[in-house]
Amino acid sequence: MEEEKTKGGIIIPDTAKEKPQEGEIVAVGAGAIGDDNERVALDVKAGDRVLFGKWSGTEVTVDGEELLIMKESDIMGVLEG
Repeated sequence: MEEEKTKGGIIIPDTAKEKPQEGEIVAVGAGAIGDDNERVALDVKAGDRVLFGKWSGTEVTVDGEELLIMKESDIMGVLEG
């Protein structure tokens, strides 16, 4: 495994430099509850193509289909078609 060392001495393994994963959102919830107990609307919607980290979310199988459940904060960006 190759590693890169920064000027400050921090070692960055190749696995930390991996490109983000891409996926399509198939469903979203109603949003999170904020500190003020009000619902916070999501910025993403079903059908959006998004980028996320390789280790983001939790893998589940629903009706034989493998899916990821993740928080909106795990999403790095939304891709425009």
